[in-house]
Amino acid sequence: MNRWMKVAIIKYNAGNIRSVDHALKRLGVEAVITDDHETILKADRVIFPGVGEAASTMEYLKERELDTLLKGLSCPVLGICLGQQLMCSWSEEGDTPCIGIFDQAVRHFPKDGLKVPHMGWNSLDRVKGILIPAELIGSYVYFVHSYYVPVCEDTAAETSYMLPFSAAMQKDNFYATQFHPEKSGGPGELILKQFLEL
Repeated sequence: MNRWMKVAIIKYNAGNIRSVDHALKRLGVEAVITDDHETILKADRVIFPGVGEAASTMEYLKERELDTLLKGLSCPVLGICLGQQLMCSWSEEGDTPCIGIFDQAVRHFPKDGLKVPHMGWNSLDRVKGILIPAELIGSYVYFVHSYYVPVCEDTAAETSYMLPFSAAMQKDNFYATQFHPEKSGGPGELILKQFLEL
């Protein structure tokens, strides 16, 4: 891994950014947390993490034109949790138009099923693409979410909780995980390392 790689973590009104930064430090990578367009455009890798609510977060991103900036990036970009959902076209949470990198709708888990939010460890299944190494099929990763992206053409890994959903996604230079790699122990660390080495 190139220790001089420039990694930008998108700064916005969402939680969990520091835990991503700490996970990168464990891999020997010093990232910058920023909403500065020039800094983001100069980065070799961009990470778009988040824990929060879709509508207010999209409003924040649009005010700073970060939604347009993100969609136009050519370097590898990784969305995490809310980041994955906001990279889709629309979210049922607050009837929110999103960034539109993935042409998919984000749905709420059924209200008559298991406990929501889905919180805890679940396995990765039906892995494809280059973000998640094949040896991680069946590995457990950590989720906290009430909304999900259905299985679709952009799905890079599946998990089942009440129904199958996209645990990870990939399209062109854009990658995303519904789970938190920074909280998923060894498998999560391997996925972050894989992203940095793409």
